[in-house]
Amino acid sequence: MTQEAYKLYIDDVIRRVETARLQVSGHHIVKTVAVSKYSTTEEIKALYNIGQRAFGENKVQDLKAKAKELEDLPIEWHFIGNLQKNKINNLLDIHPTLFHALDSIELAQELQKKLLAKEMTLNCLMQINAAKEASKHGVMPEEALEMYLQIEKECPNIKLKGVMSIGAHSQDKELIKKSFETTYAIYKQLPNATICSMGMSSDLELAIESGSNMIRLGSILFNK
Repeated sequence: MTQEAYKLYIDDVIRRVETARLQVSGHHIVKTVAVSKYSTTEEIKALYNIGQRAFGENKVQDLKAKAKELEDLPIEWHFIGNLQKNKINNLLDIHPTLFHALDSIELAQELQKKLLAKEMTLNCLMQINAAKEASKHGVMPEEALEMYLQIEKECPNIKLKGVMSIGAHSQDKELIKKSFETTYAIYKQLPNATICSMGMSSDLELAIESGSNMIRLGSILFNK
């Protein structure tokens, strides 16, 4: 696909984001992370060349390979997948900008150990299973505030920046919106949190209108 074609897709996405953002407030800023897990480095480069800077991968080995191949570009890499404890060191070697899916106290404790050993810090979002779905990872909403504060207190090398959740797996817009509102209500209670990451290609408007300030878009950016 030509660069001009990518420009058309991203322009359409920007229009949709702008329309949703303005429903909230003219001051509401929304950041887009391009989910590149099904895309080649050439496709990533094409989006980079028209202004996209943040890209997200959900497998450590894929993130490592793409970051190495594109190391000449100052890309902001996000890790958006669930992290297995035996992959922590591999992830830390890549120095991602943000890890989106910190989903348990056990993972936080293991991450803290490895970060301490490497004398590093890592920006993270805590993942909330707002719709309480068995198929999803994440902290249950009623435990989220307490766990967030516990991680802040016990894991000083983890720099919590806010929360992430995936909308309810449903065709019912009200159910999806309710799951986003649950996450946003938790976000508003968190001290110093600045990121509420909600919304993907299928539900970005609902997420933004519910308070999201970071969206993760794959198929509609890459036309897949």
